[in-house]
Amino acid sequence: MRFPSAVLLSALGASGLGAQDPPAGPHPYEARLAWWARARLGLFVHWGPVSQRGTEIGWSRGAQVPVADYDALHRTFDPQQFDAAAWAELAAAAGAGYLVLTTKHHDGFCLWDSELTDYSIAHTPFRRDVTRELADACRKAGLRFCAYHSICDWRHPDYPLGSPGGKSRKPSPDMDRYEQYLRGQLRELFTDCGPLGLVWFDGEWEAPWTAERGEALYRFCRSLQGSVIVNNRVGKARQGMAGTSAPGAGPIGDYDTPEQEIGRYQDQRPWESCITICRQWAWKPDDTLKSLAECVQTLVRCAGGDGNLLLNVGPMPDGRIEPRQAERLRELGGWLSASGEAVRDTRGGPWLPSARVVSTRRGRSVYVHVLQWPGETIELPDLPARIAGSAVLGGGKATVRQEQGRIVLQVPAAARQPIDTIVRLELDTDALALAPIAVPAPMAFARASASNVFRNEPGYGADRAIDGDPATRWATDAGTKQATLEIDLGAPKRAGGVAIAEWRAGARVQRFDLQCELGGEWRTVLAGESIGADFRREFSPVEARRWRLRILDSSEGPTIEEFELLFR
Repeated sequence: MRFPSAVLLSALGASGLGAQDPPAGPHPYEARLAWWARARLGLFVHWGPVSQRGTEIGWSRGAQVPVADYDALHRTFDPQQFDAAAWAELAAAAGAGYLVLTTKHHDGFCLWDSELTDYSIAHTPFRRDVTRELADACRKAGLRFCAYHSICDWRHPDYPLGSPGGKSRKPSPDMDRYEQYLRGQLRELFTDCGPLGLVWFDGEWEAPWTAERGEALYRFCRSLQGSVIVNNRVGKARQGMAGTSAPGAGPIGDYDTPEQEIGRYQDQRPWESCITICRQWAWKPDDTLKSLAECVQTLVRCAGGDGNLLLNVGPMPDGRIEPRQAERLRELGGWLSASGEAVRDTRGGPWLPSARVVSTRRGRSVYVHVLQWPGETIELPDLPARIAGSAVLGGGKATVRQEQGRIVLQVPAAARQPIDTIVRLELDTDALALAPIAVPAPMAFARASASNVFRNEPGYGADRAIDGDPATRWATDAGTKQATLEIDLGAPKRAGGVAIAEWRAGARVQRFDLQCELGGEWRTVLAGESIGADFRREFSPVEARRWRLRILDSSEGPTIEEFELLFR
């Protein structure tokens, strides 16, 4: 994976829906991608000898851990409690349809018995072939086994770049010879551990890898197994966006890979967000664990955008998946057991995802996922179809009205779910034939400005915090400790609460306040120490035109996905 603290581009900014009229209905999946699309959820596993140090896999080589020490970690790597069947059973219990293992990360260590290198699991005290055992266990558990494989290798002498982070250069590299090594190892994986559900490439952003090499490697993988799925990072994927071989050429690979963020709605080309269950990809002691609500809503938002979620865990040095991470996965699986019909085997839409509501669809059914209730009702733009019936998943009754170009949903408080209230609408027509419909942002009328914007790039501007799109965000420069987001409502409005969502890759705000301007002076109406991904507070109603969120202290450059004043 890329360095986790890097601020990444929105996955679909160049290829998502633009100003043109959107096509009607999602594009059908290619037959070999159908199983992957139906699953909607996969389990990502980042593991290796570095788990003994608790630092990041690959990236900490030559940084937090000296190169010689890092490269010697395999000599003491002896995960005696590794149980491939337990891993596969946990993935199935979580509701995942596939599992992706880091067979080789950027550090070059191989989790299978490769004949092409001694830097592998076969040359540790453990000796067992982890990859082959897990591949067999996944098939027995009804899962597709998949291989993450890094294109770059900071340890191999023939690969031009080295640690830390690809910033050093090797004395006598030979990229052509290295590519033969890369292909030889892939052939081993396909032969010894196949069939593979997909190959998840990474490391393509470095200069030695070219689009031409990517196209050739894609063809090579398909020649070894015609049914295999290959992600876009086989080519020059530009940080998860669709990679192209040359200006005007089509994307390389079968699907896009936004990282540590939820991709924007895109139903003409498949995509999958890879997101950690904690903060670090590899295991880290006492790492911050995402709540069940965060995990469920992340999955739902991905499905609502017509994408998959690849949720990552980092096993411990002894071979076990950390108990608290395992328990969170089982909780997620429990939610899917009850509500999976609204996620699995669905397509995103017809409404484009918003901060409060996302939607999924299948046949004549539309599933409305209400993640935030601003009041007693939710309003959505009307559909070019008649709603013939409705039901609340899990029990209860929804009141649904189609009137004056809008749909109004109401669910009694007793029937609402704290994480996701799902209302199934039955239409008189095929829901998949409907074109995407935008949901107006609650604060679309307002203007926003900020004291700092990441690299002054418009894509991270203050307006992204109030656009109602959870796939965009206001971001600040790395190292920023204080920043201000200012909102001009155009005219005084009475607000009695606020909803804020920090970037889901990790909460950073450590102290903040919310102020409004009254009589030419700023007055504090709310203060706190943390925000997180789902902050919602009420305060004594105040009527004001100008408001500002002041971030007074932050562990890193603060990043806000959504900011909404709750008007009373």
